Amino acid sequence: MPKKKITELIVGTNNRGKLKEIKDLLPNYLKIYSPLDFKIKSPAENGKTFSENSSIKARYFSKKSKLICLSDDSGLEVDLLKGQPGIYSARWSGKKGDFKKAMNRVFSELNKKDKNWKQKKIRARFVCALTIFDPNRRLIRSIGKIEGSISPVMKGKNGFGYDPIFVPKGKKLTFGEMKASEKYKIDHRFKAFKKIKKFF
Repeated sequence: MPKKKITELIVGTNNRGKLKEIKDLLPNYLKIYSPLDFKIKSPAENGKTFSENSSIKARYFSKKSKLICLSDDSGLEVDLLKGQPGIYSARWSGKKGDFKKAMNRVFSELNKKDKNWKQKKIRARFVCALTIFDPNRRLIRSIGKIEGSISPVMKGKNGFGYDPIFVPKGKKLTFGEMKASEKYKIDHRFKAFKKIKKFF
């Protein structure tokens, strides 16, 4: 029997920036819901890796909505900060989701490590863990990464999160300066999605 085509799903995030990016990656024929459509609050993310947190959200939102869920957990890892903020990337923005505050914290933490960091190339990467979970308990995971460096100043107003301070390897612009169409071709979320798009 041919595999039943997915016609609707819930994207397991209450982050509007992530929701928009994921929607743009998904096929147009899909009916897409967000947790806000069901008034579902986000679960506690107590995993120790991006994959664990992505799976927690996928299972939770699928159970609550009775729909297949595509969930994302992603963040910024800075080598000089020993991988921080990592899985705590969103938490660095505080309860109000203030990513200017989060980016300033990255700068502050780098200053503590090396006062001359702005004259150096500080290696970093974005990581995205995607999970598909359906009520039949099928679990599919994928991870995408993009290497780059930290800009010494915030640049650009596009994207969301830490985009204004991340310069992808081989590029001169930050994600915050890039057009969405350019960013989507190379970013961590796109790379993770490429590995699972065959399921749609």
